[in-house]
Parts: sequence; structure tokens; C-alpha cells
Amino acid sequence: MRKSLSVVALGAAAALALAGCSGPSTTPGDTTAPDDGELTAVTVGVIPIVDVAPIYLGVQKGFFEEEGLDVTLELAQGGAAIVPAVVSGEYQFGFSNLTSLMLARTNDVPIKAIAAGNFTTGAEPDFAAVVVPADSDIQSAADLAGHTVAVNTLNNIGDSTVRNVVEQDGGDPSSLQFVEMGFPDMPAAIADHQVDAAWILEPHLTRALQAGARVVSWNYAETDPNLMIASYFTSDQLIASDPDLVDAFISAMNKSLEYAEANPDETRAALDEYTEIDPAVKEAMVMPRFSSEFTSDSFQLLADLALKYGLVTDPIDVSAVIK
Repeated sequence: MRKSLSVVALGAAAALALAGCSGPSTTPGDTTAPDDGELTAVTVGVIPIVDVAPIYLGVQKGFFEEEGLDVTLELAQGGAAIVPAVVSGEYQFGFSNLTSLMLARTNDVPIKAIAAGNFTTGAEPDFAAVVVPADSDIQSAADLAGHTVAVNTLNNIGDSTVRNVVEQDGGDPSSLQFVEMGFPDMPAAIADHQVDAAWILEPHLTRALQAGARVVSWNYAETDPNLMIASYFTSDQLIASDPDLVDAFISAMNKSLEYAEANPDETRAALDEYTEIDPAVKEAMVMPRFSSEFTSDSFQLLADLALKYGLVTDPIDVSAVIK
């Protein structure tokens, strides 16, 4: 069964349409493998952005079926909707950036990251950048000090990595003035000088550049060329009650990530399964790097930045949020 719906992804990368993948062969939410060898139904909460293309590709290629899973991908507007759905068991798995997951864990939300989501390309160009109007006097990250910068969500991975590159470049990170704005609105806001700069992700980064904006910082890549941005996660309860199911998901997800990185044309084509992006933009935009590598390094770096720039008041225990 295929379900279609249209949404505006608040704080995500676009207004997109999602077609959910194959429907469950067992009762939704029932993750107990049946005795007759049928697939186990699981639901994964995803955000309608380019970052999740590998899981769509993995479903198409049968990697999850090979692990005994019948996956339904459910579109959510962001982590604020996905996290409680995973905790309640409505979804078995979800997708979110690392900072959001760690902030949730500091609030005693019982979730753990289990598999990589996506990475910075580590170089120029990347799929995320800070852009300014073409005629702006801002020429470098340090020049952002004292100016307004649009971010999709306040006090999250955008704030901390932008402050970091400003400080690295010799500017005053405390003088930045962040303004919350949806990614789809940022290209026009830059063109109309509503803000001095914008931290923006693909495909809207390409839209902004095609409209004349210019990049002053590739903030992810400049923070760490190996930075993992997001991950897939599940609940503590599912890890305890059905570790085999969690391991099966991890195995299928890892296959999907490696296949996506090795087959970029297929990965870009997979976007048509759940997005509506202008073909010219889709062809020109930069995709994230995908890898099954999953270590604590990026978690620790982002946890340190969260503490340094006031997203949290106490150090984050990274081990508590990683399976």
C-alpha cells in the first residue's frame, strides 16, 4: 500500500511530498516476528530532506527485506514529532541531528542513536553553508560578528557550528544575533536583505546561490571535515526488549548508506520518491556524504560546542545517547 501526503517541513529543507513505502504485513507497531516467516513490520520517522535518501534507496533495493524487515517510512515535520513517537512505540526508529538527540537525552528522554545518518562532504562545496547577499560587506566568517544570521531552529546545531567558525576565524561568537526562519524562506530573505546572513542547507542553498547569494563559510566542513550531522535512533525500551530487531535495522541501514555513497546517481534519483525539487536545482545541488562509520567523535565535538555556547549548562554524557 502506498500513501501520499504533502507537508511543509518546518525547520527541514523543503516543502515536499512523501510517498510512504510498502505497508506493513503485520499489525502496525507490532514488532514481533511472526512464526510463519513473514517480514516484521517497522515504522521509521523521517524528515523530508535530502539527508534521508539512503533509507529510501535501501528500501527500494531490498536491504531491509533481506534483514527480515517490512519498512514503512512516515513523514514528520521534525524531531519534535519523531522523538515522542519513537518513545511511545508508534515509530520503532527515527532520524534526527546529533545535537537534537543529545539535548533530548539531557532532558531524560529515553532514546539512543544507533546508526549514522549523513556527514559533511568535508570540503568546499558542502551541502550546508552560511550565505550573504552578493553586495554584502561580510567577506569572512569573522565578519559575521555583530550581524543577524537566520537559522532554522534556535539553540541547535546551526547556532553552535556557526558560532564555532566565527570564533575560529577570529570573530566574537557572542555578538551573533540569530533569527529563526524556515529554510525555504531564506533565499528570498537574503535577496531582500531581511537578514545579514543565513545558515542554509540544500536544496535551498543552491536556490540561494542561483539567485546571487555567496558563501562566507562552509560551517559543517570547517567545524570538522569528518563531522557526522545526523543519525537514526530508537528507544531504550526497544533496545532492551528486542535487540535482534534493532541489530537487523542497523545492518540494513549500514548497507543502505554504503550503497548510497557508492551510487550517487541512484541516490539523487531516489529523491523523486519523496520530494518535489526543481530538476535544475536537484541536478546542481550538493549531496551529503554517506557512510556506515559510527563513532562517538562527532557526538563529543557537538556536545562540547553545545556546552561552550550555552545550549546546555552541564557537560553532556555522550555515552548515554549512543547504543
